[in-house]
Amino acid sequence: MATNLALDDALINEALKIGRHRSKRAAVTEALHAYIRSLKQRDMLSAFGKITFDEHYDYKKGRTR
Repeated sequence: MATNLALDDALINEALKIGRHRSKRAAVTEALHAYIRSLKQRDMLSAFGKITFDEHYDYKKGRTR
């Protein structure tokens, strides 16, 4: 999908340099992946303390060869 974006030249140049990306597209794609990962991690924080674990569960018992 072709998209025209008005990007801050200083930011994109810094991203290209630090990330060693060959193109603006690669830098923006990597930034979007990092943004999505960050949001997913933030959403996972809400699960802390709400999941109960069975202390006596033996995960090795379920393995088969």
